[in-house]
Amino acid sequence: MTLFNLPRLALISLSLLSCTSAFYMPGVKPQTFKEGDEVELKVNALTSIHTQIPKPYYRLPFCEPEGGPQMASENLGEFITGNKVQTSPYSINMLNEVTCQKVCQKTLTPIQAKLLKLHIIRGYHNNWIIDNLPSATVGTTANGQRQKHYAGGFPIGFVDKSSGKSDEDKKKMKRKERRKSILAQDAYVFNHVNIILDYHKPAGETNGYRVVGFYVEPMSIKHTFLGGYEWDGESSEGMKKALSSCNSNEHASVKSIQENQIVKPGEKIIYTYDVIWKESAQEWSSRWDVYLNEDGLVPPQVHWYSISNSIFIVIFLSLLIISVLVKNLKKDIANYNALAQLADDEEDDDDVDESGWKLVHADVFRPPSTFPMLYCVMVGSGVQLTVSTFTTIALAAVGFVNPSRRGSMMNATLVWFMLCGILAGYVSSRLYKSFRGRAWQLCTVCTAVLFPGTCFSVFLFFNTVLAFYHSSGSAPFLEILILAVMWCCVSIPLVFVGAFFGYKKEAITFPTVTSTIARAIPEPPISMNPKLAILAAGLIPFSGAYVELFFIMSSLWMNQYYYVFGFTFIVFIILLLSCAEVSVLLVYYQLVNENHRWWWFSVLSSGSVAFYFFGYSIVWFGSLESSKMFFTYLLYFGYMFLMCFGIFLVCGSVGSLVSLWFVRKIFGAIKVD
Repeated sequence: MTLFNLPRLALISLSLLSCTSAFYMPGVKPQTFKEGDEVELKVNALTSIHTQIPKPYYRLPFCEPEGGPQMASENLGEFITGNKVQTSPYSINMLNEVTCQKVCQKTLTPIQAKLLKLHIIRGYHNNWIIDNLPSATVGTTANGQRQKHYAGGFPIGFVDKSSGKSDEDKKKMKRKERRKSILAQDAYVFNHVNIILDYHKPAGETNGYRVVGFYVEPMSIKHTFLGGYEWDGESSEGMKKALSSCNSNEHASVKSIQENQIVKPGEKIIYTYDVIWKESAQEWSSRWDVYLNEDGLVPPQVHWYSISNSIFIVIFLSLLIISVLVKNLKKDIANYNALAQLADDEEDDDDVDESGWKLVHADVFRPPSTFPMLYCVMVGSGVQLTVSTFTTIALAAVGFVNPSRRGSMMNATLVWFMLCGILAGYVSSRLYKSFRGRAWQLCTVCTAVLFPGTCFSVFLFFNTVLAFYHSSGSAPFLEILILAVMWCCVSIPLVFVGAFFGYKKEAITFPTVTSTIARAIPEPPISMNPKLAILAAGLIPFSGAYVELFFIMSSLWMNQYYYVFGFTFIVFIILLLSCAEVSVLLVYYQLVNENHRWWWFSVLSSGSVAFYFFGYSIVWFGSLESSKMFFTYLLYFGYMFLMCFGIFLVCGSVGSLVSLWFVRKIFGAIKVD
């Protein structure tokens, strides 16, 4: 791509971005309720940014629906991502307001009290759902103002830090003493919730309403009955008795709370709720907007800065290629061909001045001396990942994949990755045949299992450990079996189909003949040392993508919503362009220094951006308020390793294939006997 096409690319990309930001494709069609219709409240897994280990909602002493909770998760992606949606005991009807409605009473055993307290201390949050809309949190700030937060659900309780040691004293303690001090703090459970629902009456509906907002205001109230009545938590009589701790004629408020509900063995916790309905002008089609604007904390200008920075880097690299590489190549090729023609006329080859990259014409297409099969496998797998990632992000950018359909992003990623297996088999087989490899069956098998096998093995390991921790993040056996069947019966056969067509085609032709004996490589100057060049190469593409990487990391590990895929789509394209340009530029200078071993160099130089991504993840982990659990470290860095390994394959394959095209072009332009 020339420099003159870049403004056009930017204009088209920004136009696409503006269209996608205004376009919204709902995950489900609108559900219209009549007055009095049941509005079902579902509960999802409990989550915490401190442990990164989701827990089942009903593992803690919360109220259960009659007959026990039923699973409401619908697709494979939900189970893999830890979304275990279940039914709840909360009864809500359209436009019916409820005050101080009792749900149940739980008498805490010592084990239940310890478990609930530990989860409160570790910052676990409820994640409730009504009409496919996640619960936002309504809280009160220190100055008495009510504030809404749209990501991460609402906490299950709070800790009175004044009841324990001070932070300075904790720093002086040993680890075990610090843990005991933290557990000694008083914890309080949010046993009352104000469920606030916004509704909109669409035009043309006479008795139909739609839910357009869902907020939860959690409170901790030590409930007591009027007249000192003691409830056993089972008899129906207790459900009819009035509470002295809340007024059945008005909704509960923070100011009306007399005593908070502490968590300790023997405590009788009564769970209650209010339902508040408010009419809203918000339309159903735009009800997700408040969730997707990152709580208003990040202005759009930050994303625009990221895009502008990335485009500037691509323009800079394009200028560098045009001014240095293109001019030098045209001059070199013209001079070399003129001298070659003169030598042919005079039948004397000694006058041809071969220098620089032209000297290695007999070695430049020599197959990699180390692990040629692995090279083919990695490039093929990288192409599979590149196309599947590109397609998934494009679908998300235009709204076909969106957060209103939980698990849809994971489903789309899995489906496209498996379908693109045919590309992996085709590319790896074409390259391997060009290298005159004979073990084509082994090459195809390795292509089919390298990246997906690594991912599946890591997933199985973490799934086993999560099951040990009783986490809802562990996928059921049936879902694991479905994944294995999809891999073995869809992905692997498609890789073999692609390899079949790849081996049927003629091998890639090279413009020069490879000599029998490899040419010795002279010592390069310090500035063009291959190791230093590889290390520095990844910095340029990384600098154009690190801003958007911050938001993606926040979405993955801090339960933030991320849906600016228009920006991601553009940044992804620019990342690939910058990796390709950096790889071509460095390969050219390696050839100028008479180093013909460019195959692995092109992969490593463009793929080295993954090392910067992993380094950034290490720095970013320091800002994450995680616990000191060993498994939290293992989970975080394990999945970040997989992510960076995928980035390495994507960028490495793009850089390698573009470099192959470049090398064939320049050596095809010179006359060599």
